[in-house]
Amino acid sequence: MAGAEGDDSLYPIAVLIDELRNEDVQLRLNSIKKLSTIALALGVERTRTELLPFLTDTIYDEDEVLLALAEQLGSFTVLVGGPEFVHCLLPPLESLATVEETVVRDKAVESLRKISQEHSPVDLEVHFVPLVKRLASGDWFTSRTSACGLFSVCYPRVSSTVKAEIRQHFRTLCSDDTPMVRRAAASKLGEFAKVLELDYVKSDIIPLFTALASDEQDSVRLLAVEAGVSIATLLPQEDLEALVMPTLRQAAEDKSWRVRYMVADKFSELQKAVGPEITQNDLVPAFQNLLKDCEAEVRAAAANKVKVFCENLPEDSRETIIMTHILPCVKELVSDTNQHVKSALASVIMGLSTILGKDNTVEHLLPLFLAQLKDECPEVRLNIISNLDCVNEVIGIRQLSQSLLPAIVELAEDAKWRVRLAIIEYMPLLAGQLGVEFFDEKLNSLCMAWLIDHVYAIREAATCNLMKLVEKFGAEWAQNTIVPKVLGMANDSNYLHRMTTLFCINALSEACGQEITTKHMLPVVLKMSTDQVANVRFNVAKSLQKIGPVLDSSALQAEVKPVLEKLATDQDMDVKYFAQEALSGTCPLISLTFKHTFS
Repeated sequence: MAGAEGDDSLYPIAVLIDELRNEDVQLRLNSIKKLSTIALALGVERTRTELLPFLTDTIYDEDEVLLALAEQLGSFTVLVGGPEFVHCLLPPLESLATVEETVVRDKAVESLRKISQEHSPVDLEVHFVPLVKRLASGDWFTSRTSACGLFSVCYPRVSSTVKAEIRQHFRTLCSDDTPMVRRAAASKLGEFAKVLELDYVKSDIIPLFTALASDEQDSVRLLAVEAGVSIATLLPQEDLEALVMPTLRQAAEDKSWRVRYMVADKFSELQKAVGPEITQNDLVPAFQNLLKDCEAEVRAAAANKVKVFCENLPEDSRETIIMTHILPCVKELVSDTNQHVKSALASVIMGLSTILGKDNTVEHLLPLFLAQLKDECPEVRLNIISNLDCVNEVIGIRQLSQSLLPAIVELAEDAKWRVRLAIIEYMPLLAGQLGVEFFDEKLNSLCMAWLIDHVYAIREAATCNLMKLVEKFGAEWAQNTIVPKVLGMANDSNYLHRMTTLFCINALSEACGQEITTKHMLPVVLKMSTDQVANVRFNVAKSLQKIGPVLDSSALQAEVKPVLEKLATDQDMDVKYFAQEALSGTCPLISLTFKHTFS
């Protein structure tokens, strides 16, 4: 019996070994994902003495299997007996941190960082730090890149002697022969600086930052820029100018556009880190140059930061700096040849109105908004319309209507149907920002005109637009403003317009509710069932099917069913088909009523 029990207890590990050696990758992957279950079945001691050594010895597999293993081991502390035995997880993770596939290494490092917090200070020095040193001095670049991500998690909790060794290892990696290692070190430089004592930041980190920022590889230099922003937040104001700014000024004028792009992308963080004086003296000219950069990607990144940069300028000189230095660059970007640059600018430019105030907005910004509102790129127009409320708060609705709305109306009546379509799609957004009264006065007639446009795509979009407007403004507004005009089109001489009435009723019935649909819309639909055009009649059948769920059973029984039965005997095959479909079960309510009547 004891022997049998022993065999049973061995079964889970036997299954694991069997599946890990299976030719089917999916089976091996499933086995790895069940590791925690198997570890529970084995118990903590056998997990430490059998399972982990087995995993360490057999790390040679497909990347997706190794990735799953690296992830699993990060939450294995409890399964090996808690923090006291957490060091047992280090051997397999160390092996995984050296593999060729980057995502596997990154996941192994992530798990190592996670379990480092569960080591006691003593265990950290005895087990974890030696692992970091082995990785840092490994023959393959893969292990050295992984080591870069582990220095910052163990440094704060070790003795001063070990700290000195860790700093030395990091210095060595920053000057490694392999660009991939220097890149990894540069990416972790800012993080490492944050856990160092201030004196060592000045004596160790600054020289490393300067060296990496002038590396021959632009992929290293751009990561050094990001580190520079982190380092700047750690230093006292008086040290910034001498220790960090020369290097960052150099990066802003780097020969590689990728480095300049990184400077532009991190500009607002840099601005907050260096303070108002350096911003005014150094960053304003640098920002101007980035806005005028020869590469579109750099201009777009800088344009994206215009609003935040202006907001964070010193309050006493903010307006002067913007008007003198920033606005001339912004005016050039409005007519930039690259649509990504214009789009980036359009997403933030409206925010300048709250900074510059009413007079400057009216005189200097409104012409720019107007130009962007007429831009050929839809995204630019959308970004302007999306942020109209910023300008509305500053200059008021009347000024806005006099300046920008004529341009919107002009676009709404543009000869190109795609331009009209774009404006329709923005209309609910615009309506929400301008309010119901202003919308009724200035834009309602436009929305109704689109319903009789000669292009079907416009009529279809206009119908969806009405539904969104009703959802925004409510059923009462619809009853008083929209529904009478829509129903009036039922008597139009053009059958396409009569069909649009039905499409609108389909879209509006749910938003308007049962009372308005039954009282106002249903009689019109029923009346149109005798239309001379077959296309209108079969759309009546489809509409009755669509609005059926909104109606009550008495209306379905007394009014809808007789009309559908009549249409079901129509001479036109399409009318007959859609009427029968509505009666036979596509709409459950009609179907139930219909069956109940004849049961």
